[in-house]
Amino acid sequence: MWTRAELKMKGKAAFKANFFFCVVVALILVIVNGGFSAGSGAASGINFSFEVNDPSSISNVFDGLSESAKMGIGAIVLGFVGLAGITSLLLSIFLFNPVKVSCRKFFFSNSYAPAQLNELKYSFSEGRYGNVVKVMFLRDLFVFLWTLLFIIPGIVKSYQYRMVPYILAEDPFIDYKQALELSKNMMNGQKWRTFVLDISFIGWYFLAAITFFILGVLYVEPYVAATDAELYRVLRQGYVNA
Repeated sequence: MWTRAELKMKGKAAFKANFFFCVVVALILVIVNGGFSAGSGAASGINFSFEVNDPSSISNVFDGLSESAKMGIGAIVLGFVGLAGITSLLLSIFLFNPVKVSCRKFFFSNSYAPAQLNELKYSFSEGRYGNVVKVMFLRDLFVFLWTLLFIIPGIVKSYQYRMVPYILAEDPFIDYKQALELSKNMMNGQKWRTFVLDISFIGWYFLAAITFFILGVLYVEPYVAATDAELYRVLRQGYVNA
């Protein structure tokens, strides 16, 4: 049985013992995750739009175009949007997901002793890459499909498969069915407690937001990542001893 206080204490100690490297790897995680793990919502209300002094002037420009010109512009815009979406998806599958596994490998190793940055090449060496890409893609696909049903089942599945990156960090050649089943078993009875652990960092993310996420980069994100590695370490040990 684990407690939030115990995991946070161990995570903080592991992070502080290897401060600079943990900050670097946590920053990489922020980038590949597309934002801060729990605090990005705090920034979602910022309005980055600009004010047009005369909105009718834009309308007048388009009113002067022929229908074929309007359709052409629309097709170009849709093409760029589609290309951007496909590029983002491919980057996520073939680059960001393997990097996430490598980052989790770093923090898991760091929970035992200060880890080195060479852990970041973990997913890309010794023939591991193909299976890491496959398992992470299928994990994300299953979570996405469950999310299409309703939001809540998707969230539940994301917690159920939360430990897959760590499992790959220990066994990069594991079959995807085994990886998903192992994560499911490890998270059995732990999903709600893990959710509470996650929201216990909300105060830290608020402080990070009011410092323009400087605190998030230098403290909160590596602290959270190190604590998450401690969670895996505890669940893994409990599963092995079961």
